Amino acid sequence: MKTPVFAIDVGYGNTKSAYRAASGTVATAMYPSLAPLAASRTISNYGESVLTGRKVAIIRIDDIEYEVGPDVALTAAYGNTGRTLADDYVLSDNYAALLAGALHFADVTQIERLVLGLPVHNMQKYASELKERFAGELDFGQAGVHVDKAIVVPQPLGSLVFASSNRQSEFGRDSAHLVIDVGYFTTDWVYANGFTMDDKRSGGLPGGASQIYQRIASLIARDQGEPVDDIERIDKALREQTPFFFYGQNIVLDPYVEQSQPLINAVVKEMQNSVGRLPNVRSIILSGGGAALYASAIRKAFPRVVIQIIEAPCFANVRGFLTVGETALARERK
Repeated sequence: MKTPVFAIDVGYGNTKSAYRAASGTVATAMYPSLAPLAASRTISNYGESVLTGRKVAIIRIDDIEYEVGPDVALTAAYGNTGRTLADDYVLSDNYAALLAGALHFADVTQIERLVLGLPVHNMQKYASELKERFAGELDFGQAGVHVDKAIVVPQPLGSLVFASSNRQSEFGRDSAHLVIDVGYFTTDWVYANGFTMDDKRSGGLPGGASQIYQRIASLIARDQGEPVDDIERIDKALREQTPFFFYGQNIVLDPYVEQSQPLINAVVKEMQNSVGRLPNVRSIILSGGGAALYASAIRKAFPRVVIQIIEAPCFANVRGFLTVGETALARERK
């Protein structure tokens, strides 16, 4: 399949993609950002229709095979699920494997503009390397993909563009907004007048949803007397608002979220120190997979500012990336 613009948000928690389908609608997909080493043998496809085959792809990076996709295992025998939580994550083979998976599942082979995102504090360090690595002929052991050009944008900019799509009158040049993207490993924010970023009041830092999941895991371990390595399942339980199953018990996580509040408050305080008072800001736009966890603390920190939690916040950035790419391509074609 050939597509003008393909957007991928390879987050620490989930990998999201978006492109314009032939019908004109936006097609999106998401799967966990887990890239364990592929198994040396597979038995799940030999169940004579009793066992259901998993939706995963085998991606080869430098002759090493990784497994990625919607049905990748959330747990592992000793906690090694293939999750990477590091500041230079975008340079890792895991990141490349997850990106390749998004292209594979969309069955795309030719892209004019591939749009990727980076945390705000990593833009200067890694943007150039990403643009170079993921342009040209890409081969990940699957069908080859040709990318004319890669574009890299600050992650919260995607949410800003997406939020403005139905409220354009509120995003004029003199209209200030604060976009907060609570990701899995980082929390990023962009202070913008219209679509012009204020670099001095924009930033980011490690301290997203995963630190809350890890804190909850340690609290459950304390209460149960057993180690808890399954932060992926804690993430899933919180997103789906279901109990966390552990050794025959359905554990309600709300009390543990409350006990983790000091970690959330510390991140919000750092952000407050960066952006200052917000008397002229029309709204705070809250996005990212951890938006619901941080919403209460952000409301307390900025009680007089309107806060909008974007619908389907996990997809806000990548849908905005798609719009950025389409706008840039249309401008270049004129």
